[in-house]
Amino acid sequence: MDSSVENNVKTVRRSKEEKKVLRKQLKASHTLLKHEGISTAAQPTKSLVVANGGLGNGVSREGLSAALKEMGEVETLVMPPHKPYAFVTYRSEESARNAHVHLNGQMLQCGENSVTLYLSYVESVTHEEETSVPLPEGLALVEDFVSPEEEAVLLSAIDWSSTNDDITAQKALKHRRVKHYGFEFRYDNNNVDKDKPLPAGLPDECLPVLERCVSNGHISMMPDQLTVNQYESGQGIPPHVDTHSAFEDTILSLSLGAKTVMDFCHPDGRVIAVVLPGRSLLLMKGESRYLWTHGITPRKFDMVPACDPPSPAGSRPDLGTQSGLTLSKRGTRTSFTFRKIRHEPCRCAFPSACDSQGAPSTPSLSLPPSPPTLPCCRADAARLEEEYVHRVYDAIASHFSNTRHSPWPHVCHFLTSLPPRSVLADVGCGNGKYLGVNPDVIAVGCDRSSALIQICAERGFHAFVSDALSVPLRTASCDACISIAVVHHFSTQERRLAAVRELVRLLKPGGRALIYVWAFEQEYNKQKSKYLKENNKEHHGNHIPSKNTSEDSQEPHGKSSIQISSHLEDSCRPHDSMTDVSRVTDGKLSVHTNRTAFNTQDLLVPWHLKEGKKRGDEESGDSGKKDKRKEKPKKTSNNCCSVSSLSPKADPSPGFEPSGSRLDTSDAAHIPDSKPSPSGNTTQTSSSTVKSELESSPAPVFHRYYHVFQQGELEQLCAQVNGVKVQSSYHDQGNWCVILQKDGL
Repeated sequence: MDSSVENNVKTVRRSKEEKKVLRKQLKASHTLLKHEGISTAAQPTKSLVVANGGLGNGVSREGLSAALKEMGEVETLVMPPHKPYAFVTYRSEESARNAHVHLNGQMLQCGENSVTLYLSYVESVTHEEETSVPLPEGLALVEDFVSPEEEAVLLSAIDWSSTNDDITAQKALKHRRVKHYGFEFRYDNNNVDKDKPLPAGLPDECLPVLERCVSNGHISMMPDQLTVNQYESGQGIPPHVDTHSAFEDTILSLSLGAKTVMDFCHPDGRVIAVVLPGRSLLLMKGESRYLWTHGITPRKFDMVPACDPPSPAGSRPDLGTQSGLTLSKRGTRTSFTFRKIRHEPCRCAFPSACDSQGAPSTPSLSLPPSPPTLPCCRADAARLEEEYVHRVYDAIASHFSNTRHSPWPHVCHFLTSLPPRSVLADVGCGNGKYLGVNPDVIAVGCDRSSALIQICAERGFHAFVSDALSVPLRTASCDACISIAVVHHFSTQERRLAAVRELVRLLKPGGRALIYVWAFEQEYNKQKSKYLKENNKEHHGNHIPSKNTSEDSQEPHGKSSIQISSHLEDSCRPHDSMTDVSRVTDGKLSVHTNRTAFNTQDLLVPWHLKEGKKRGDEESGDSGKKDKRKEKPKKTSNNCCSVSSLSPKADPSPGFEPSGSRLDTSDAAHIPDSKPSPSGNTTQTSSSTVKSELESSPAPVFHRYYHVFQQGELEQLCAQVNGVKVQSSYHDQGNWCVILQKDGL
């Protein structure tokens, strides 16, 4: 043990409780050194590191600051984004000693959550220089555009109790309530019927605001369409681009009520988080309107600047480098989005995202006229995955979740073999069906689909939106990771390898990872997978054809035909001896016929939404299969943290928890959405997104990209990652599977 750490606390006779606090404080110090490179000091200084007192643990700046100020005058408080610790510097060493003595082991109540603080001295505090990032071209934010009085008038003009849908086309969608004025925006085709205006135009109360927009030069034409969205805490909207052919260039979005954070994402991967205060006006024109997606991650807390830092014109603070952040609890937010109906085809300068110029406006409701090709560069790969993976899983999330309720036996065996208190990361967790398998481990999930993460949250699981190529958890923080049906959604060898490397990065030395991918060989050792067997049943007339067919539908029940190889050389054939089935005709991806053998490795697999299914029915249709969990106790205070509830109770989970595992801030503050986590750069999802907000329409067909793995290919992929070995590999009901183990220290 580091002597400097041991000397951090005086060697005097201590009570049993004091010894327990000391042990946990020392453990926290070692964790900081090992995973964050933060060295604690042997002797008292003015500065301390506060373990468990970070934004990543759901601690607000206001709550922590109040507790620290009780010990003396605070000079600076640094709270790095997404981290489970903070740094405090006092005016005097005496105040720092006071905090070290009286706050160590004390519990800080933060809304529904509580954390136990552990403080250690540090010689100095350094943090990343705060920067500003330019806003997307054509984007502008005007704060305090309407007065509080105007805000009240506008909100009162919207009658949510009205049941006359013919007037305002009111809808109760899963993640928000919506009303349309002037023209209805239809979620079944992501467009407006320009020949069928609604009986009522825009509310008269909006006229003064719109006239001010014209006089200020924000718009040149008066809008004739208004969509009002109301979001409760924890709700959001997936990334999308408003349909080009439906609306003219400039779009106005007026935020009323609570503030929120909106993420703008460029196809090349750039993400800019913009804080939208109440009563602010957002203007999107040009590139920001036509090319960048915009969306709101569903969560209950946002990380925002504690005060308004000065930023150059046309830029905003980079929330990834700010140390002066705090948590902002979301409340009810109502947005007024004003648009002008377009009557001629769009001729914008962004044809790759323009439905008038050939780009799809919905995520492949049917096979596009020109099927996509295999990517030839990183940007192409990101676009392919965005269109044929991310957007599709967000659109089918509810239906997809209803078909994913039975954990696979061999995955369950891996999970139940983990020792108690192990930290598990499920990367690409979907609806979270594996997060509750072993209640004795600390499980956290992440997924690229915000809609699936919302389902996880409703089931009481700790999960956040994240990209599988960049998971916001500390290096070597997990005892085990699982990646079930994720890696095969990456469209290049380079990206599949990066996904495996990211899993290995998360593992502690000696930690293990389980990876499942769909197999090219659906018949193996003379046994057909369940995927093919279901097709036989259908041909014999004994089975109703399944509408949801994918590798995930092959859920083994009871005994599975599992073939295990404990030695890499037994199952890994040389690459040049593999059958070359990876090439596709003219570079175009083909559409797979469900329940049949594969004839190529890169393909599109159809997903049929349930026929004639209304969204409301779809959301409740599988309610009996969902995890039944006790409701969390309601908060008794509107404040994020309660300083008065400091008490010397033991922390139920000592040391650090994985960032993002406590609060619904999700470390995804800077990351967009979609399913099993392929990376991604969001391009468009057209208007309010398909998000399966199909009120009642014919059963649409979505197409998902897959790369199915040949025998030995997964082991070869893993063999390229340093510091890890393939412990075992096997074939399980049409999937290739490996268990990796990271080298020890």
